[in-house]
Amino acid sequence: MAKVIKLRKGLDVRLKGKAVPEVAAAVKAADEFVLVPDDFVGLKPRVVVKEGDSVRAGDALFVDKLHPEVKFVSPVSGTVSLVERGERRKLLSVRVKPDGSGAAREFDTKGDVKALLLESGLFGFFRSRPYDVTANPEDKPKAIFVSAFNSMPLAQDFEVALKGQETEFQAGIDALAQLAPVYLGISAQQTSSALTVAKQCEVNVFDGPAPAGNVGVQINHVWPINKGEVVWTLGAEEVIFVGRLMKTGRVNLERTIAVAGSEVKKPCYVKAFVGQKIDSLLEGQIDTEKHLRIINGNVMTGLKTSTDGFLAAHATEINVIPEGDDNAEMLGWIMPRFNEFSTSRSYFSWLLGKKREYVLDARVKGGERHMIMSGEYDKVFPMDIYAGFLVKAIIAGDIDRQEQLGIYEVAPEDFAIAEFVDSSKLELQRIVREGLDILRKENE
Repeated sequence: MAKVIKLRKGLDVRLKGKAVPEVAAAVKAADEFVLVPDDFVGLKPRVVVKEGDSVRAGDALFVDKLHPEVKFVSPVSGTVSLVERGERRKLLSVRVKPDGSGAAREFDTKGDVKALLLESGLFGFFRSRPYDVTANPEDKPKAIFVSAFNSMPLAQDFEVALKGQETEFQAGIDALAQLAPVYLGISAQQTSSALTVAKQCEVNVFDGPAPAGNVGVQINHVWPINKGEVVWTLGAEEVIFVGRLMKTGRVNLERTIAVAGSEVKKPCYVKAFVGQKIDSLLEGQIDTEKHLRIINGNVMTGLKTSTDGFLAAHATEINVIPEGDDNAEMLGWIMPRFNEFSTSRSYFSWLLGKKREYVLDARVKGGERHMIMSGEYDKVFPMDIYAGFLVKAIIAGDIDRQEQLGIYEVAPEDFAIAEFVDSSKLELQRIVREGLDILRKENE
């Protein structure tokens, strides 16, 4: 029987525009796909194709300089249209124009699982704790953690993506179990038997508010990371990628993306490939005359993009909310509002109940201020870590103190809710990312 872990700390933010559980066909065919090295944190890329080359789905576009066996492959067949470079010739992206042939490289699935994942490019989707970077194939992880739900607002419902792909998901779990013990985290609301009675893994049920779905929170409550230990993580839909490879011998990087947000006309799910152009996902769904914030990924953790952008490698949603820069309000924050969300009951909206859905825009509503140790982080941070003191240690550059306070267990996304409630308006996710990068360089 699955173990149930109840979490009390956290915060559920109900936003308007959650995707209905219906999968719609994309209105517009994508005319370009792109793979971005920056989507794979910690990677030092070396391009292995040139413009004009023909590629199949599963053919390598670039590799890791430090570990050339780690490949990153094309999601579709077509022609390499652009190898984009930035300052000091940094590789920014590799773009592929699809040819519609559906040609894909065939892989032998009967050999070593790790070698197969490396050759097919799927190993690049694994992330490693500590540091929350692309996994090193030379490491021996003590476990692989998979979270099958996301508790952030407007997040993808994985059960929608899982429907019809239950056998592929189990095949993926079976493959991962050959690498290390697998721990699957599910929510108390999930009912799919493919999750609740999944084989070849330990299933843990998490009952609580966001960020309960974060894999870092789950690791902290199941098997915390100590210095010198390594844990790998993989997204639930990426487990399906592995299962498809094991069953068919081909790489298929198609996702079921939640197109959500208050500014989306018909929030729904759309089938899309990694790197697909975003305009093909939002065609007819938004009013281009409005000031909008298009977010590549989750509304709490994703990056600002545009219709000319491309679906990030790990993204499971595209969210669209008001930008807010054209919003003129009488008396500003002094007005006694009924339609604004507040964790401190600064507005009267709390009188209308917890189930109300809000329309929030992208404004920070205030400038960066001095960090006051009010304990507000700890109220929404369900890990056995003093979040406020850890952030202070990162800002101060005190590495010894960071290690004592548990920096090896965290990732930037774990601070998303704390950043949302932070009265000091600090960019906590950026601060934590920079702290992890510095610590990794110090320990290399």
